[in-house]
Amino acid sequence: MQLDIKNVADKADMIINGYAFTQENKYIRVLNLNQLNHAAVIYNDKIVETNMDDIENQIVLDYYLNNKQFMEE
Repeated sequence: MQLDIKNVADKADMIINGYAFTQENKYIRVLNLNQLNHAAVIYNDKIVETNMDDIENQIVLDYYLNNKQFMEE
C-alpha cells in the first residue's frame, strides 16, 4: 500500500517545513513529507517513538514545541 502524501497533508493539523503534525488524542504523529520513511510520535512534549536520527528528532521536537499552540482547539 502506497502512502498518499496529499491525503496525509490534508489531514495534518499543522505542517512546518515539510513535516506534517497530526494529533490523535494525546499523541502527535509526525511524518516527513519529503522522506516518508521518517516518522515520529510525540507524547507529553517528548518523542516516544521514532526512526529519525537524533538531529532530526530535535528539529521536529523544536518545531512542535515552538508552534503547538496552533494545534490546540
